[in-house]
Amino acid sequence: MSGIDPVIHPLARLKICAALYHAGAVEKQNSRHEMRFGALKDKVDLSDSALSKQLATLEEHGYVTRFREYGSTRARDTVWVTLTAAGARAFENHTAALREIAGG
Repeated sequence: MSGIDPVIHPLARLKICAALYHAGAVEKQNSRHEMRFGALKDKVDLSDSALSKQLATLEEHGYVTRFREYGSTRARDTVWVTLTAAGARAFENHTAALREIAGG
């Protein structure tokens, strides 16, 4: 299965990458576009802890970055998530491999 990325392949991580990619929360040359953690959580239907765990794995492999914007209290903090350029390429290659396997 050439092109299948074992980091992205688990369904939760595939959904995260897809949500970020299609929302345009992708690192581009000279710019960054981000998605709020809460919006991503709602989009992929994961709990805070499950999403954090999956993001940590993607972050370890250089596929996403997270940035915490500190509020007046921890409850008011905002975490922003971005699919890196490497993550976007990996996602594109992975979905292309899935399309090839599916016959089109």
